[in-house]
Amino acid sequence: MLFRLNEVPFSAYGSFMAITEIVPSDQIQGIYIKSVRGGDEKAGLIFRIEATCEDKIVPYTYQVSATLLQMNSDKGYLAISFQEPDVIRINGEGIGVRLVVVNDTYDYAVPMGDIIELNSYSKERRYALHACQGNMQMEAPWEGSRCRSIAFDLSPSLDEGQIDLLIHEYAVVPRAGFKDSASIGTKEHFESFLAHTRGCSSQFETARELAAYITWSCVVEPEGYLPRRAMYMSKNWMTNIWSWDHCFNAMALIEGEPQLAWDQFMIFFDRQDESGMLADLMNDKYALWNGCKPPIHGWTLAWMMRRTDYVTVERMKEIYEPMVRWTNFWFEHRDTQKSGIPAYNHGNDSGWDNSTIFHLGVPLQSPDLCAFLVLQMDVLGEIALQLGLIGEAESWRQRSEELLQATLAHFWNGEAFLAKLTESNQAHVGDSLQLFLPVVLGHRLPEAVRERLVEGLKQSGRFLTEHGFATESVRSEFYQADGYWRGPIWAPSTLLIYEGLKACGELDFAMDIAERFCKMAAQSGMAENYDAITGEGLRDRAFTWTSSVFLILANELYRHENK
Repeated sequence: MLFRLNEVPFSAYGSFMAITEIVPSDQIQGIYIKSVRGGDEKAGLIFRIEATCEDKIVPYTYQVSATLLQMNSDKGYLAISFQEPDVIRINGEGIGVRLVVVNDTYDYAVPMGDIIELNSYSKERRYALHACQGNMQMEAPWEGSRCRSIAFDLSPSLDEGQIDLLIHEYAVVPRAGFKDSASIGTKEHFESFLAHTRGCSSQFETARELAAYITWSCVVEPEGYLPRRAMYMSKNWMTNIWSWDHCFNAMALIEGEPQLAWDQFMIFFDRQDESGMLADLMNDKYALWNGCKPPIHGWTLAWMMRRTDYVTVERMKEIYEPMVRWTNFWFEHRDTQKSGIPAYNHGNDSGWDNSTIFHLGVPLQSPDLCAFLVLQMDVLGEIALQLGLIGEAESWRQRSEELLQATLAHFWNGEAFLAKLTESNQAHVGDSLQLFLPVVLGHRLPEAVRERLVEGLKQSGRFLTEHGFATESVRSEFYQADGYWRGPIWAPSTLLIYEGLKACGELDFAMDIAERFCKMAAQSGMAENYDAITGEGLRDRAFTWTSSVFLILANELYRHENK
């Protein structure tokens, strides 16, 4: 499996560093080491990597796989790997390496014994450069309170012709032993992770390896605001976790890496607000509380409980009260009219940021929100029974049924679900796939409602394309090929509706959708979303929830074919 750095960054499990060709327009194009700390508002570039020969920069080509980046020139090569999550190693033969620092206010470099320390105020980290082999030179002209520019050159010694450089990232002082330790087995760690990843048919094996690499390499260690290992959405731009994205990653991991899966699922509950709300996003520095995401967590937990015994009684105790608070949040703080029908205050709260159902304004009552809460109450009832809370289990069963009936009465017009402005009761405009998400209720829905939803999803020239479900009808006046939630195919909406179709007894149709999505992802990569007509990957091309959904659906197809 090989990939390009202008699509997929080179990184390793646990690391806050990545290597990329994606750079802002004000930077020289090339290969850069960057930091993914501090959220997606920062470019995070640390060093530009250049190949050199006799003090001159030389052209190169490169190949990159899951655990090795090799830069080749006609004079020699540089082999770059992650020795450990906080240590990058650069070996070379025949050529040297030049590291040009992307420096900012107060950044400086200083010799410290057998290392050179780069103190990067802008990245809030320090970097020790240790030359194990070769001749190191530093250019760091001082200008008042910082270095005007900083560059390091490591060239081969005449007698050996080789270089060996360690780059160690740290906060205050270098970690003891980083210079002496051999590789801890990054290659072996990835191979083990891949072996625990869901299996698939041979036609999707290369895509499976890419999806496994993206999810593996996007994990960062617990640090700062992150209380557990976290799988970022990407190490390109989306260097955060969001409070519904993490659910799909947990689902893909639950059978092969159950502890990592549980960490993904619980991490937002660890930082839950006293109101019950979950943050919109989190990273190592902060959480954003201006919005949230839809309550798919009950649906997610039920899905995982059906597939593993890892969710023990002790873990049920861990999640029960936090999920109670998250459920009640919607009725206590998003139902201002106390009608029993909560609302989204913004499209971002639904996960479908710019969906056409929000075109006329907010707050908006939408049937998908109620459907998710019905399922969340169902799983809370199941857990309450397991915990011996009989009265609470009955209360959740009753609340779930009442909300289901209120949802049908308020949103179903006999032909379709509508979304309505809370204040005026005015119905939505456009034709959004979001209004088909109540299909996740499966047989909880009346047969006539199920049939109409399935009929709409099967309708030719509406949502269904060669590659799967467009998020806005392709014949809608609001459809945009690259319109975010107004047209492109997304992984989460695909999996939600796939599971809903199965719950409605539409197994063949569900498998057809899974196959369409997997073929598209195998062809176009694990993109943030896809052009619904062409299947072309759009936006970020190395997204973890897409990778996770691909792994789930490819495995579902494999199991279906081999049952």
